[in-house]
Amino acid sequence: MSRVMAQIAMVMNLDKCIGCHTCSVTCKQTWTNRSGVEYVWFNNVETRPGQGYPRRYEDQEKWRGGWELDRHGRLTLKSGGRLRRMLSIFANPIMPSIQDYYEPWTYDYENLTSAPLSADTPVAPPRSLISGEPMAVRWGANWDDDLGGGPSLASADPVVQRIGDSVRLDFERAFMFYLPRICEHCLNPACVAACPSGALYKRSEDGIVLVDQDRCRGWRMCVTGCPYKKVYFNHRTGKAEKCTFCFPRVEVGLPTVCSETCVGRLRYLGVMLYDADRVVEAASVPGDEDLYEAQLSLFLDPRDPEVAAAATRSGIPDDWLEAARRSPVHDLIMKYRVALPLHPEFRTLPMVWYVPPLSPVVDALAGGGHDGEDAGNLFGAIETLRIPVEYLAELFTAGDPVPVKASLRRLAAMRAHMRRINLGEEPDPSIGTRAGLTGEDVEAMYRLLALARYEERYVIPTAYAAEPGSVEEIGCSLDYEGGPGMTGPFGEASGTPAPVSVESFHSLKQRQTSDEVTHERVNLLNWDGKGVPDGMFPKRDRR
Repeated sequence: MSRVMAQIAMVMNLDKCIGCHTCSVTCKQTWTNRSGVEYVWFNNVETRPGQGYPRRYEDQEKWRGGWELDRHGRLTLKSGGRLRRMLSIFANPIMPSIQDYYEPWTYDYENLTSAPLSADTPVAPPRSLISGEPMAVRWGANWDDDLGGGPSLASADPVVQRIGDSVRLDFERAFMFYLPRICEHCLNPACVAACPSGALYKRSEDGIVLVDQDRCRGWRMCVTGCPYKKVYFNHRTGKAEKCTFCFPRVEVGLPTVCSETCVGRLRYLGVMLYDADRVVEAASVPGDEDLYEAQLSLFLDPRDPEVAAAATRSGIPDDWLEAARRSPVHDLIMKYRVALPLHPEFRTLPMVWYVPPLSPVVDALAGGGHDGEDAGNLFGAIETLRIPVEYLAELFTAGDPVPVKASLRRLAAMRAHMRRINLGEEPDPSIGTRAGLTGEDVEAMYRLLALARYEERYVIPTAYAAEPGSVEEIGCSLDYEGGPGMTGPFGEASGTPAPVSVESFHSLKQRQTSDEVTHERVNLLNWDGKGVPDGMFPKRDRR
């Protein structure tokens, strides 16, 4: 068998995202709370339809991100070959400007107390965090929040522009949903291939894509190469930065900060095994609509004895194999076939996948006076309501509606099947059969998507062996002068660095899964409401 490799992957259930931006805020506080990256959001939540962040990042005819096939059928970067990149290395014309992201700002609060006496109440005018000069706020990372389908916004969405006018007119009435985005940590990352200095690399042990800050020379070719525009430039340090998949946490078995703090519990983390020798072959299939199935063909079944033997020969530890067998990500992608990749036509083979939202279909039925939970109504609506299916297909399957319909049918079958059980009615086996699932599959999928506990949503093997309870997350390895790690609770100017002790994976897992309230020291990012963290409240005088 070919070379087997393992990757930590993520699946997000879009039906459970409420657009609260908690994941964005906690990621911001953990990774980008420093000078030079005020505009950077490693994790952002977009309202779809909408322009996204940076604006219209999906328009690769303009930004030239990702891969394409040349006339000989070989993969080549859309931004051009090595010669073209070297000729534009000092003046890259195809890179988003700060206005495409947004110019970050703060408010001049001092004006509230220092303004001269006048008949008008003083205000706190906005000032640029880059230049310090007064500015007019015209755009922000969440500027389109909750405005999906609005005429001015829907028309600017690159995905909408690929759909006919007759569909575009019904968007505001039809649907709106939230799309959280992080770096895709692709199997075939264009950012790594575009970097002239070799600063970007994909870790062999877990597939996480990182930037070597020592080797980065600030050429910014990676920003152009990434079709998802999830590599950013720190204008203070002159280095590229990106989502690190919270690797210091993942290495000790903790989930990413965005997963840990997600209010809707919509994120799943697990191990995927894949055939590394066939990555280029899968990314080179001629038709864009074939890329989804091509990537599925890369993934291997960890329960297959031949795969397990090949993985062992490739150096994958036994605990990683066991984690792959229990992986919720593998089940959602391969077993139930409900999770789909984001823009597979970019040919980067992304490893952050999405369960498409069924709610727009249900809402459209309910709005028309129909029972939105009835199996017959749901199945029929999926076939006839072309607006959400066509849009979702452009997002997740390069325009092919068949996998999207299949995913939505399985989600509809799960909803209708569990509704009968909750109402005390006899289960109807035909509901699951029509979607290609057995009754046992439907109930197992329901448990995973709706009821899964902490240890079922996050199955993360540690990066090294240790006695239970002895592995501690002792700090961030990027926490150095000018580096991506935080050096103070409110940024680099907030004080001298102080070591922070956080819970071990085993301790945190026990807290998350226990019904008892404990009173040990915790980190506020991991606090689940059980117990009182030290320092949160003044100590009481018990005399």
